[in-house]
Amino acid sequence: MTPIRHNGSDGDPVLDAVRDCVLAVGVRRTTLADVARRAGVSRMTLYRRWPDLRTLVGDLMTREWIDVATRAIPQPVPGTSTRARIVDGLVAGVQAFRAHPLFCKIVDVDPELLLPYVLDRRGASQEALLALLAEPLHEGHADGSVRPGHVERQARALLLTVQSFTLSLRTMTDEDDPELDSTAFLGELRTLLERTLKP
Repeated sequence: MTPIRHNGSDGDPVLDAVRDCVLAVGVRRTTLADVARRAGVSRMTLYRRWPDLRTLVGDLMTREWIDVATRAIPQPVPGTSTRARIVDGLVAGVQAFRAHPLFCKIVDVDPELLLPYVLDRRGASQEALLALLAEPLHEGHADGSVRPGHVERQARALLLTVQSFTLSLRTMTDEDDPELDSTAFLGELRTLLERTLKP
């Protein structure tokens, strides 16, 4: 089987291997033996770093989701406000997540993996995403483009908003109706974010 290449930033061969396995057969049908074989390491090597497959998949999701979010953030451009960068980055991030092959596979085959992070607790990915949002929010407060407020609370509210669009957008869209397709709803997301952040 030809390995599936990824855009993750650290190039860890074990995380690459588990990604290939999950994309091929889903999480429930992936075993640590499969991952070890693909990565060219022993199972004991895996057990020294990860106690079980779920922990390994959790680290994979963290790597992939942070990579997606980081790539979605626009670079500063003279004449563009920090608020515009935040809004553009969040909308682009939702689009990128929804198109990401690993995200699509998990949603289609193993959606229960995502439930703890929706219903019970924040995961490492969410903590990292909140940290990514904090800096531009501080910058937006400083340049006056983002309404003053508690940075951590604002970051959490933004993440709640984009998380709902990422996970649930397809339940609300009718792709054969241009007024109710995903593009139209991403426009609504942009409006929500802009109005939320505007002073």
